[in-house]
Order: sequence, then structure tokens, then C-alpha cells
Amino acid sequence: MNQSIDSAVIGQLADTDGNYRRGAVIIHAEQIVDVIFGDDPLAGVDASHVIDGGEAFLLPGFVDAHVHCYSEEGEGIDAATQAAAAGGVTTIVEMPFDASGPVKDAEILKRKQGIVYDEANVDVALLGTLWPGGGWREADSMVDSGAIGFKVSTFHTDSNRFPRTSDAELLNTMAAIAANDTTLCVHAENNEIVQELSALAQRENPLDPMTHVITRPPVSESLGVLTAMEIAADKGAALHLCHMSIPRAIKLAQWWRNDGADITLESCPQYLTFTEDDMKKQGARLKVNPPLRSRDHVDGLWEGIRNGLVPVISSDHAPWQMDKKSNPEVLKNSSGVPGVQTLGIVPLGQALKNDPNPSGEFHNVVRAISEGPANRFGLGDRKGRIAIGYDADLVLYNPDSDYEITDEEQKSNAGWTPFAGMRPGGRVEKTILRGKEIYSAQTGQVSSGSGELQTRR
Repeated sequence: MNQSIDSAVIGQLADTDGNYRRGAVIIHAEQIVDVIFGDDPLAGVDASHVIDGGEAFLLPGFVDAHVHCYSEEGEGIDAATQAAAAGGVTTIVEMPFDASGPVKDAEILKRKQGIVYDEANVDVALLGTLWPGGGWREADSMVDSGAIGFKVSTFHTDSNRFPRTSDAELLNTMAAIAANDTTLCVHAENNEIVQELSALAQRENPLDPMTHVITRPPVSESLGVLTAMEIAADKGAALHLCHMSIPRAIKLAQWWRNDGADITLESCPQYLTFTEDDMKKQGARLKVNPPLRSRDHVDGLWEGIRNGLVPVISSDHAPWQMDKKSNPEVLKNSSGVPGVQTLGIVPLGQALKNDPNPSGEFHNVVRAISEGPANRFGLGDRKGRIAIGYDADLVLYNPDSDYEITDEEQKSNAGWTPFAGMRPGGRVEKTILRGKEIYSAQTGQVSSGSGELQTRR
């Protein structure tokens, strides 16, 4: 090998057919310069530093397409990206709905970019939001300033942070998205159904944890999805549906894609693991929007993953501390769970339990936490794949670990995880960002300040 080499990482790599076999990734100047397969992949290669992962899977650095660093004032870029690094996540897509105020114009976006430069421990890409009342007019300047996309909601949560975008407003918003060749993320729930059922349930049965599930039936999600997809198709906009909890959304999205619409969707580990019955055990800790569903819904989501119809799995990391999740009246608690640190290990472990052949379900999960989100958000030219010319973002994942998830080891300032006590069947051993090891399970420490701002090119 003639080119200069800084380091090499050895592990079980996926070839072009998705089969995993021993190989090495060769790194120089923060990029992948070669990928070599074989029992002795470094024969004749002179690398100054070698990490041999043995039988561990060597995977692309995970890309978490849905992270809220600032929904809770006590979190921030630093803590959230420490958690990301410990979970094998090398790039996050940060949401715009901050406790201090939404990222709704170029000036606010630039201020947030400054925080990324100062604090990020993994790479960060930023979404903006297009505020109700004509905020779609800000799309051009925000894209020019580095926003990789936008997010809005069809459900009203908070007038100051997370308001509803009406159907009429969504027409102009989607048109602006199409004009900028970017992506609109939508929290899709039918506002009228949820608001009326919530008001009724709060009066009649506020202490029952299942109240949250009952107030957001599956049809409230499918109606929100239908509205967003029809408007996106009409305007020619790229649409990404956030945190889907129902397999019907997968079928509906497939219909629109077959009709030529540019639509992707994501689900999350919480929807792939827990059922509505777990609300009875954990209560408001598991209050998420949309809510947890039945076992049939969970199984249907996994069927979608098996069939390659779920291109993105994200965490929807919402780092609420326990004082926001402890009200006995379930509807008065904040919605969401911390999850960026467990984005990979939970679904990867479950996939191998479902099917021990890593070329099947496991490989589809790998793609959904790397290549899928990178491609959707304009980062697919450098992130999400182990390929020559890509950033050397890598994860060594040990599938044989007896590791148990605990609250104590979570890097997020939330200080807890809904997955505590779970043995997922694997763990992240090392996280490598642009060729630099930023996390090792052996020490539990994260190297600080390694992250960069990522924008579309």
C-alpha cells in the first residue's frame, strides 16, 4: 500500500452484499482511504496505530436523526453529545424546539452554531423551524446559513416552543421546502382528536397511566400522517415523518412513495421495545408522543424493518429530568425519554435475538442508524457508510457482551433511562470520530471537544 496511513481498525465488516467478515478500515487525514477484507487484512500494511476489535462488528458511526439537546434547560450540546459518543453516535441531527425559544430565523441559528463549535463532542447538524404565521419566508436565509432542514408539528404542544402548524400554513411551508430542495420533518398527529380526548380524560381519569395511550389512538397518528403526505406530494416537498409508532404509517408511506412522493419515516427504540402495558409499570416515565402501542404494533414495526421499509431509526432524545416525569396525573408530565446513548444497542441487540444472521434484520438496523439518516439529511456524501472517501466515523459493537444498561452510566444530565435493567445483548466498545477514538467502554470516558458542525454541501 503506497498511500500514507495514520491508523487502522479491524473487526467484522459488511461487504457490498451485506455479509459480515473480517476486515480492516484504513484511515488517513480523518478519512477512510481503504477497506480490506481477509483473515490477515493488514498484511503488508504499515499503520502507526491499530485497533483490533476481534470478533466485534465494525460498523459506521451512528447518525441519530432526532435529538433534543435543549428541550430541558439542564442538558445542552455538551451533555447530549457525551451521551451520543458513549452510544456509538458520531453525528446528531439537533431539533429546533429549545426551551429558551425556537430556532426560527438565521440569527438564532447562527447563535446555536456557535454553541456547537464550543461544546460538541460529536458532529452536529441543525434543523430550523418555520414558525406559524408566515415563518416559511425564513426558509431561504436559514438554508443559506446552514440549516440542513426544518421541523414542524401538526399537533399543538406549547405556543412558545412547539405550536401547531395548520393545514393552510403547511401548504406554504411545503412549497418553501420544495423550493429549497431540503427536507421537512413533521410530528404528525391529528390535533383535534388528541386535544378533545385529552380534555375529557383529564376530567374523568387523570391518575390512570393508560390515559395517555387512550387520548392518542392510532387513528390520530395515521390522520396526521395522511395530511402531511398529501400536502408534501402536492407541493413536491421532501417529507420525513418523525417517530412513527404504528405499522400502518409504513404502509401509507409506501403507497405515496410508489406514487412518486419523496417520503421517509423513522421509528424509535422505545416503540420497538415497549408496549402500552409497560405504561402500567413505569407510568409517566414512558409518556411519549405518539404513545406506546400494543404488541401487534411493535411486531408490525419490526416486520417493516425486516422488509427494509423503515429507513431511519432515531432516538427522539428528550432529556427530561425526573421532576418533569413524576406527576401522578400522567397528562401533566413532559413527553419524551432520554435515548441517544441507547439508540444503537437496543435495536441491534433485539435484531440479533430475532434473527442471529447479521446479514438480515441486524444489517437493516445498522443502515437505519447510519446510512438512512445520513442520506435523508444531506450528509450521505461523508457520513453513514464505511467507504473510501468517507469520514472515518466507526463503532466497534460487541454482540456477545452481558452488559446491563444502568441509570448511573448515562452521560445525559437527565440521569435516567427507560431501558435501565435491560440486557440488550451487546454493547458499544469503542466510538471513533474522523479517525480519533472518542469513547472506550473500558474507561467509560468521552474525549471532549471533538465535534464539528455539519451542513449540506
